[in-house]
Amino acid sequence: MTPKSILLISPPITKPCEPPAGIAKLAGALRAHGVGCRVYDASLDCLLGLIEQPLTANDTWTRRALAHRQENLTALQTLDLYHNRDRYKRAVMDLNRILHMAGQPDGVAASLANFSSQSLSPVRSADLIRAAEQFRSNLFYPLFSRSLAALFSQQEPEIVGFSINFMSQALCAFAMIGYIRKHLSETAIICGGGLVNSWMNIPGFESPFGGLIDDMICGPGENRLIERCTGKSAPEPSVTGYDFSPFDPDRYLAPVRVLPYSTSRGCYWKKCAFCPETAENSVYLTEAPAVIGSDLGRLTDRTGAGLIHFLDNALSPKFMAHLIDHPPGVAWYGFARITRHLTDPKFVKGLRTSGCVMLKLGVESGDQAVLDALSKGIDIAMASRALSALHRAGIATYVYLLFGTPAEDEAAARRTLAFTRDHAECIDFLNLAIFNLPAHGSEADTLETADFYAGDLSLYREFVHPKGWDRSRVRPFLSKAFKKQPAIQAILNNDPPFFTSNHAPFFHLQTLMNM
Repeated sequence: MTPKSILLISPPITKPCEPPAGIAKLAGALRAHGVGCRVYDASLDCLLGLIEQPLTANDTWTRRALAHRQENLTALQTLDLYHNRDRYKRAVMDLNRILHMAGQPDGVAASLANFSSQSLSPVRSADLIRAAEQFRSNLFYPLFSRSLAALFSQQEPEIVGFSINFMSQALCAFAMIGYIRKHLSETAIICGGGLVNSWMNIPGFESPFGGLIDDMICGPGENRLIERCTGKSAPEPSVTGYDFSPFDPDRYLAPVRVLPYSTSRGCYWKKCAFCPETAENSVYLTEAPAVIGSDLGRLTDRTGAGLIHFLDNALSPKFMAHLIDHPPGVAWYGFARITRHLTDPKFVKGLRTSGCVMLKLGVESGDQAVLDALSKGIDIAMASRALSALHRAGIATYVYLLFGTPAEDEAAARRTLAFTRDHAECIDFLNLAIFNLPAHGSEADTLETADFYAGDLSLYREFVHPKGWDRSRVRPFLSKAFKKQPAIQAILNNDPPFFTSNHAPFFHLQTLMNM
């Protein structure tokens, strides 16, 4: 059997600061099996295309944004901009202003990180089907149709694969699916990615997209695609083997080339309450650190990367120890669980020396009872020591806090406020979130619930908080108490708008480069 040709697409919108790792992983696996594979980062193409398109300006801000758009795009690719937070924020906000204004006439809210519509919801399958049927009305239609037409003129793919990971991609993905179905009626369309996984884990899920999508893949997609393209069974999936060669690394809005890479699939902890990894019972898969390290070395050499973005749910202590002994040669950052390793000054100093510029940490709460109820496996005293050790070593921290969980009440939230205030000098960035109850986790059965978003693809449910600490109370607490603390307010002001943790390391990259 002659291998079938395939086109892999990452649809709008994802943050335009690094290549899409999902389709790079698929491309590597397919090409290794002799499959003719092309990739299209439609998100980057459409965002940059929209920013560069003509736009009528009726206000001072928009006129300024349009006048300086090329200057701002160039500045975001220069490390000097990240030495001045005010200049950085102005450049980002001005570029985002163009996207916002471009979407207004169509009733669309487009930004550098999100996409939503006043008339269509990504949690209703009927609306996604409408997005496919009315593809010409999509904000990005003039851009993606032109690029797809050029790709099809070179070669009509026998298979088109969409990697849909976020809600912000769903409506645009289906608009593109509608376009492809209209113009290439015989081409098979296959969808996978994180969001598709979550849909397929909805109890009783049956695809409502017959006639549009030929196949939906839950979990790693390499094997299914290899078998479909070659007619041969594929080996066990691997975490290595990315191929970033089809992407132009210099188009992304980052001052150095970023290499997104995951050393594992799933989560090695997989015990946290309300976590999709737990609810979906995802299998944890990794490989020997030496094998991963060799693959990373190959990729950093080929891509000229200046920063590795580890995408793991949490980097394992074993792999971090490997990085200490075998530094990758470039700066890196990623998520880590708070363990005893991060309280060890020698271990943490080794991380810094290996190139670690920032760690993202899911502290979630400053109340031990809440952490225990969430099965986080975190000791709050250990978290305190870890934050101090990381700060002393010069590693930036991006701390995630979660409010309104069923175990939390106002007193517990105020303990989180106190913990954050007391450790403010050790926290560089903060992400504050209000808890969403997963609609299909076992914990939802213990609570009184109602629809969060009306839609057959909704992944969350509203719930009656057992302690009365619901959103109507959490929101004013955050705005009027938590964010009003001067030390906390200063941290929140550090957060890069829209790009958040993806751009945060760049503000600390210069100090690492000077070591």
